[in-house]
Amino acid sequence: MWLVKDAVEIAILFAIIYTVLRFLRGTKGAGIFRGVALLLVALFLILYYISIRFDLERMNYLLHRFLEAALFGLIIVFQPELRRGLVRLGQTPIFGHLLRSGKTVIEEIERAVLRLSRNRVGAIIVLQRDVSLSPYLEGGVKIDAKVSAELLESVFYPGSSLHDGATIVVNDRIAAAGCLLPLSENPKLGLGTRHRAAVGVTEDSDAVAIVVSEETGAISIAVGGELERNLDKPSLEKRLRELYAQKEEMEKGW
Repeated sequence: MWLVKDAVEIAILFAIIYTVLRFLRGTKGAGIFRGVALLLVALFLILYYISIRFDLERMNYLLHRFLEAALFGLIIVFQPELRRGLVRLGQTPIFGHLLRSGKTVIEEIERAVLRLSRNRVGAIIVLQRDVSLSPYLEGGVKIDAKVSAELLESVFYPGSSLHDGATIVVNDRIAAAGCLLPLSENPKLGLGTRHRAAVGVTEDSDAVAIVVSEETGAISIAVGGELERNLDKPSLEKRLRELYAQKEEMEKGW
């Protein structure tokens, strides 16, 4: 019985130490922390085994108090390294996914679209929802950068090699730009290539596509193969929150 209990405790300690060392990897204090931690753990396990083996209650009590003090000491001494480790933890796919803010993404996209509209710069921004847009990403230029209004505006700046293609946003990142989209064959559209491409990609997926007309600066949203035209700032914000913020809320709830 004691052997099973000891094995479980050792396994838990090993898992905790291994996780800490993984997140501290590459920091200045990682080597020192590793050496000190391994020394303390080895010493603790040896003394703990002796106290259990020979039923040394006082030593067992002192070891538990020593372990608590040692943990607090390590936290204080290696606070900068631990802080950097926690930052890296927040950047991992699972935790980063849960901490992501859909509101910030929407605000950045709104800001970029309104500026592009005022300057009459043509643009098409596609927001991936549940259905993957990876087939269209492969034909574009990979960017993989956090969504920002400035970056979106620079992508569609007249004369840019990416100006005529679509920019695809996946979660809170600009995945690729200059992407080619399928054109809708709906004869009722009667619009230019950008609008037909926006409708086309939403006919094949559940994506949301935002289009800025180069001729008039008018803002449109395509979803489900339908085009909503001539949106102003309040209606653009309202539709984006209805269509895209709900997805972010569901992800954070998950």
